[in-house]
Amino acid sequence: MAGHSQFKNIMHRKGRQDAVRAKLFSKLAREVTVAAKEGLADPEKNPRLRLAIQNARAQNMPKDNIERAIKKAEGGDADTYEEVRYEGYGPGGVAVIVEALTDNRNRTAGAVRAAFSKNGGSLGETNSVAFMFDHVGEVVYPPEAGDPEAVLDAAIEAGAEDVKSDENGHVITCAFEDLGDASKALEEKLGEASQIKAVWRPQTLSPVDEEKASTLMKLIAALEDDDDVQNVYSNFEVSDEVMERLTAA
Repeated sequence: MAGHSQFKNIMHRKGRQDAVRAKLFSKLAREVTVAAKEGLADPEKNPRLRLAIQNARAQNMPKDNIERAIKKAEGGDADTYEEVRYEGYGPGGVAVIVEALTDNRNRTAGAVRAAFSKNGGSLGETNSVAFMFDHVGEVVYPPEAGDPEAVLDAAIEAGAEDVKSDENGHVITCAFEDLGDASKALEEKLGEASQIKAVWRPQTLSPVDEEKASTLMKLIAALEDDDDVQNVYSNFEVSDEVMERLTAA
């Protein structure tokens, strides 16, 4: 099992669904509010807001929640958030990137640093591990969106760079700056995606044993539990057998 996305899906299935969904919606709403506050509240004229809304809809966030997040920005009473990226090393020397939206940089930095130090990792400087990743756009569709050939054709027409299809669905990759246009073109052909976002994709993977993987999972879970943290990425690789044992009830 490679990378963080599969681990995240497993943990979400194992978690209490209501609590997980509430936290997810809170983070999606924050991104919508920030996007609306920094630009126009019209998604047709604000690419970042359009993407934030698309991703919120893809996660089945209610329309009312999205509209409230936009109105919060329009009303001028929204908190001022800044985007912060933290980088460091987890157990076994794996690279970890943490993206946050925070209204208190000191609070968030302290929480992220504590999560690393308590779980066998160490926080590094900006760009200490980012060079190991590519910052790309990623659009994810469920298997029923179409057969691999149809999805590939749609991706080519949308200007995507890569498509990977398996029994879990279709992952379409495009250049970071093309994400807005590509996702819109894909929606016209394939319908709404299950995820649309910019991601840090590792260039190479770092294998970890069961002991290190166990601690790494605790680190990622601790980071994702923080309200300010929006996304966590890592370049770890662990066997399916080990992951099944670690996530067993």
